[in-house]
Amino acid sequence: MTNNDILRRIRYAFDFDDSKMIVLFGAADLDVTREQVSAWLKKDDDPALVELGHSELATFLNGLINDKRGRREGLQPKPEKHLNNNIVFRKLRIALNLKDDEIIEIITLAGRRLGKAELSAFFRKPDHKHYRACLDQVLRNFLTGISLKQRADKQPEPPGKPAFTWER
Repeated sequence: MTNNDILRRIRYAFDFDDSKMIVLFGAADLDVTREQVSAWLKKDDDPALVELGHSELATFLNGLINDKRGRREGLQPKPEKHLNNNIVFRKLRIALNLKDDEIIEIITLAGRRLGKAELSAFFRKPDHKHYRACLDQVLRNFLTGISLKQRADKQPEPPGKPAFTWER
């Protein structure tokens, strides 16, 4: 997955508008303009798309953590210069304050099964013997599950379907 795709999926999942995106970058001490955010969120085939760098995405995720969990006392963590799916997954887990069971439930919403041992392998240090790289499909399913969970209450009832039935 590209950094731009991850940013687009997070924006969709939480229904952030441009001003909220700017606030999240600012929460981690990076000032961005609406034009920059708009250029990062363009579709992959749009010639106006600007590639989102690793440090910008790391800064955004740090801002999301600050927004959801509260700003940390003292110095803010420096954004990573290189991101991988494991780091993105870990930052989202921290931001949303998720436990293993909740993550497994979210991934199950997207139609994928994942065990606790497999999940814990994603959050280990890279030099640990049981470390496992998080593949794009796992991160994609996690972000899809977050979208389904976050937007479930915003989904309107399908037309023609009654809100309550007396069926047995």
